[in-house]
Amino acid sequence: MDIQGGNLVSQIKRLSDRIFERILSKQNIDAFNGAQGRLLYVLWHEEPISFTGLAERTGLAATTLTGMVDRMEAAGLVRRLPDQNDRRKTLLTLTARAWKLQEAYLAVSDRMTAIFYAGFTETEIAQSEAFLSRIHENLKRYEGK
Repeated sequence: MDIQGGNLVSQIKRLSDRIFERILSKQNIDAFNGAQGRLLYVLWHEEPISFTGLAERTGLAATTLTGMVDRMEAAGLVRRLPDQNDRRKTLLTLTARAWKLQEAYLAVSDRMTAIFYAGFTETEIAQSEAFLSRIHENLKRYEGK
């Protein structure tokens, strides 16, 4: 049996990133890129959030986040706020500009989901999501060792 799951996941990631960027471009959405969209998505669901929390929810390293957040702050999408409970921590929150972009992002995200699961039945979609979640959990467990 020729197992290629890791290679397929890598190829899917690269392809989906390119397609996402193309859809953003076709929709004339230039306020953020695909990678920044992942951060916005988390913030739309949970803000304010610490850098550590954002890193955990996006799977990105804190060092990677710093540069991304710097660019997003310069673009007027996020603000840094001091944590009132722990002065050593900084929290991230969205600006009004970022909130206005949520609907456009969700439309692009819905389009990506339709592309991902074209030709799948509801049962197959549920199975695929369950399998991917299990792989994700396996990798997180291994990373923690």
